[in-house]
Amino acid sequence: MELIDGKKISNEKREEIREKVEKIKRQTGKAPGLATILVGKNLASQIYIKSKIKACENVGIKSFHYNLYENSSKEEIINLIKKLNENSEIDGILLQLPLPQNKDAQDYINSINPSKDVDGLHPFNAGLLNLLKSWDEIIKKNILVPCTPLGIMHLLSKSSTEVASKTAVIIGRSNLVGKPLSMLLLSKNATVIITHSKTKNLKEICKSADIVIAAIGKPNFINKEFIKNGIALIDVGINRVSDKICGDVNFESVKDMDIKITTVPGGVGPMTITMLLENTLKAFYSRK
Repeated sequence: MELIDGKKISNEKREEIREKVEKIKRQTGKAPGLATILVGKNLASQIYIKSKIKACENVGIKSFHYNLYENSSKEEIINLIKKLNENSEIDGILLQLPLPQNKDAQDYINSINPSKDVDGLHPFNAGLLNLLKSWDEIIKKNILVPCTPLGIMHLLSKSSTEVASKTAVIIGRSNLVGKPLSMLLLSKNATVIITHSKTKNLKEICKSADIVIAAIGKPNFINKEFIKNGIALIDVGINRVSDKICGDVNFESVKDMDIKITTVPGGVGPMTITMLLENTLKAFYSRK
């Protein structure tokens, strides 16, 4: 087994970002700015927001945070987003998900200026991702792509995992991970299979893969019966079981296999926040 060290790879990328931000400050006297919005008091969301604010501070990105009451009206939330759209100090806007019950996240995401949509979830940015055919185009045009898929692609690259002409199986079809990740893998010439809760013969499909990305949200679901030796196994899951965090992959079951694998925690998680910083930097360059 070869561990893909997400924390180490993330720290290296953050150092690159920090150096670029320092250069921007020297040349312009300004810093890229990221605004985060939290609606309500979801404990997990509060922890994520604190991590994002701290990460901004560590690389020199200016952080703006707005905490709204759980019962805030749709008009109040959208009015705040409109003000942030118009604020020249702010290059990126992140609406922390999930929102409290009875609030449709997409309505709020649609109100974010696409050039500040650092989560890559606005229909404009999602459409661009689907229209562009190659990885070079995506990079050249500074497309804002959802952070977790972008982080996964970085992990594959830094672990010397070949993607072109390989079969990649994604378990999960969410707008946040599965769908955009499929586009990114296609842009690097992988053969992509998206599976989900209604897929039959999931074990057989996964065993055909050179790369497996588990983003199904079921703790310890993927075991050695799903995979073959020689693959890269990316675990996106973050599940709490008996006060412990575990992924979608049963690590104990696969640890003796000849595979590359990310850990939970310390794998995809750090890369997701790092790619948020990267997207904020992209947004700064594009807007300036």
